[in-house]
Amino acid sequence: MKNIMVLVPILFVFHTAIAQVPVEVANDQQALLKSGDPVLAANKKLVYDYWREVLQGHDLSKAEQYMTEDFIEHNPTVPTGRQGFVDTFKKTFKAAPLKLTIDNLVTIVAERNLVVLVFREEKVDPKNPAKKYTTTWFDMFGVKDGKIHEHWDFGTL
Repeated sequence: MKNIMVLVPILFVFHTAIAQVPVEVANDQQALLKSGDPVLAANKKLVYDYWREVLQGHDLSKAEQYMTEDFIEHNPTVPTGRQGFVDTFKKTFKAAPLKLTIDNLVTIVAERNLVVLVFREEKVDPKNPAKKYTTTWFDMFGVKDGKIHEHWDFGTL
C-alpha cells in the first residue's frame, strides 16, 4: 500500500508533464485547398483568400468580392449584413500592415456548402502564468452562389 501511495503522486507529475501535445500548423497550406470535388475546392479557396485578404490584410474594399450583401453573422458582437461587418471592422482595423499569410492555420475542412478554418493559438496557462500552451479555435463559413453567406465562431472579437 505504501508503494502505491508513493507511486500515485509520481504518476500524476509524469502525466501532467506529458499531457498536452502542442498543436501543429500546416506546412503546406496550398495542399489544404485541394479536394476531389471542384465545388469544395472552390469553396475552400474562397474562404482561404477571404481570410487572408479581408481579415489578415484588413482590406475591407474586398468585402463585396467575397461576401453576400445579406451575409448572416452568428457572432453576437458583429451585426448581420455585409455593411454591418464592414462598419464593425472599420473600427477594429486600425492602420495595420497588409499581411496575406496565415501563420497559424492548422487545416481547412469542407463539406456541403460549409468550410471550417482551424487555427493554432498560444495561450498563457492560467494555473501557471510562466507557462504557455497551444490550443485551437475554429471559424465556420457558409458559401452561397460563390460568396460567403454565413459565419459562425466562438462569439467574441
